[in-house]
Amino acid sequence: MTRINLRPIASPMPLGFYAVAIASVMIASLQLGLFPPGAHRAVALTVIPAFILQLVVGVFAFGARDVIAATLMACFSGMWLAGSLVLALDPPGGAAVLGALNAVFALFAVLMASVARPKRALWLVLVTAVPRFAVAAAANLTGAPWLTTASGVLGLLLAAVALYAAFALMLEDMRGHEVLPIGRSGPAHHAVEGDLAVQLRNLERQAGVRRTL
Repeated sequence: MTRINLRPIASPMPLGFYAVAIASVMIASLQLGLFPPGAHRAVALTVIPAFILQLVVGVFAFGARDVIAATLMACFSGMWLAGSLVLALDPPGGAAVLGALNAVFALFAVLMASVARPKRALWLVLVTAVPRFAVAAAANLTGAPWLTTASGVLGLLLAAVALYAAFALMLEDMRGHEVLPIGRSGPAHHAVEGDLAVQLRNLERQAGVRRTL
């Protein structure tokens, strides 16, 4: 006889989106010149906790069998760590390397958005992240001040969308039903509105239950 134990957990996604919002505000403020000159190391130190928080969120999301959320949060975690280290250490060629990293992350966000549409809150964060990281890549690679400013403005927009997603998901988790519009559809909608039979459908094919990944 095979026994499968399910362990309910609180949704880690509000924490993940709040971390995105806070880190985005700090980086955007630096890009917009709201901090005094030489503040890049201080900003790096304030962004590093986002790496830790989103890594934790990614681990719990994998445990909750949500590969899209887990992959997004884990990759955001790596981005914050890489960006913080480059800002803090200021190595030679750091701007160009960050530009390439931001460009690859923008492409990653496009690919993620193409499969995340049923999870509308997460999809909106991704759709906002694509231009933000694409413009940040251009700013890093060219050094154009107007692109840096545009990246900062888009960073604040990303923070606003992430804050809304975090607050809406937190309210939903606390009250047991949708309070603010999130726009789930398809499997994401059934996962919240469906009964236990829907949740357990195809469980034998889930990673951790089937023999191989």
